[in-house]
Amino acid sequence: MVAFGRSLLFPLVIGALLGAAPPAQPQQVFPPLPAATADGWRHYTAVTEQRIDRELRDAKRFLTIDFQPTAGVDRRSILAGQMPTASMTSRRADGLEVEVPDGWVHHWRGAVLIPGVRLDRVFQRLQEEVPGTGKGDVVASSILARNGDHMRTSIKLQRSGSFWGWSYQFVYNTEHDVLFRRRSAGTGTSTSAATKIAEIHKPGSAQERELAAGEDSRLLQRWNSYWRYEEVAAGVIAECESITLSRAGLFGMGRGIADDTARESMEKALVNLRGHFATAGRTPLASSPVR
Repeated sequence: MVAFGRSLLFPLVIGALLGAAPPAQPQQVFPPLPAATADGWRHYTAVTEQRIDRELRDAKRFLTIDFQPTAGVDRRSILAGQMPTASMTSRRADGLEVEVPDGWVHHWRGAVLIPGVRLDRVFQRLQEEVPGTGKGDVVASSILARNGDHMRTSIKLQRSGSFWGWSYQFVYNTEHDVLFRRRSAGTGTSTSAATKIAEIHKPGSAQERELAAGEDSRLLQRWNSYWRYEEVAAGVIAECESITLSRAGLFGMGRGIADDTARESMEKALVNLRGHFATAGRTPLASSPVR
C-alpha cells in the first residue's frame, strides 16, 4: 500500500518481524486526490487492517467468511466448487461507516477452492509467477524484485464493462508491494498494495503512453488486496478481500456500475488463481491439516 499510510507500513513491519529486509521502496505514482479524499482512504484502509489483525489473532477462525453469519453455508459452497462473493464495509469503533469524501470505495470479498494442492505449493508458485497473465484483467505481468517473502510486481491491467449501451475499457500500468506470510502449517496470508496506478492512453497503438496526473478516468485511483489461504482436505481455499477507490461522478457513471466493475475484477482474479494451478504439477495431499 506513504501515500496511504498504514497500508504500506503494515507489510513492512511484518517483513521486519520475519527478519527479511524488504526491497527498496519505489517512488509512488498515483492519480492525485483531494486532501479530504486521501485522508478518508487512509482512514478506511487503517480501520480495515485493524479488523483483519484482530481476526487473524483468533485461534478458532481464520477466513473472513468464518466471521460472518453465513460462514457454514459459504464454506460448503466453496468446497462444492462455487465462489461466494459479498460486499463489505469497514466501520469505525462507533459503528458508523468510514467516510471517504468525493470517493467511492469498492470493498469486496470472495473465495475459491484450489483443488488438489498443498499450501507449500501455492506459496511457492505465487512467488514465481503472477497468476492470470494474458487472461481476464491481467494483460501482462512480471516480478520486479524479490527478497524472501517480500516482492514487487508489475501488472498491466484492464477494466472493462458497459452501461446504457456504451462499452468502456481502461488499461493501467500498475506496480504492487506484496508480502507473503505463513501463519501456521496450514494457513497463510499475503498483502498486496498498489504503489503505482497509471492509466494508459490509446493502449496497443503507436500513441500509447501513460496519462499525466489528473488526465485519468478516475475509475481506479487506489488498490489494496488482502489474501488468506487455508489448506483443507480437498486442497487450498484462497480468499481475497479487495478494496479499490474511484472518484465520485466519473463520466456520469453511477456508483453501482463502478462497483460491479470492481466485483467482476476480483472474481476474475479468483478464477485466474484457480486456473493457475489447473495444469501445474500438484503436490499430493498425503496428510493435509483440516480446520
